[in-house]
Amino acid sequence: MEKWEYATVPLMIHATKQILDTWGEDGWELVTVLPGAAPSGATPAGNMVAPTQGNPIAYFKRKKSN
Repeated sequence: MEKWEYATVPLMIHATKQILDTWGEDGWELVTVLPGAAPSGATPAGNMVAPTQGNPIAYFKRKKSN
């Protein structure tokens, strides 16, 4: 069975392409981009990056290496 890992990344409007290209070069596949709204006291876990209010959030996935 395939296993996946996930990451969320806030996108800066002035650097969106660079951010997406960087994650893509590291083997991450873009799943979706949604408007960002950070819940109060949100604490990211693992490779997750805390979203910033107002910035769109990119959701990525890649196969876990064994």
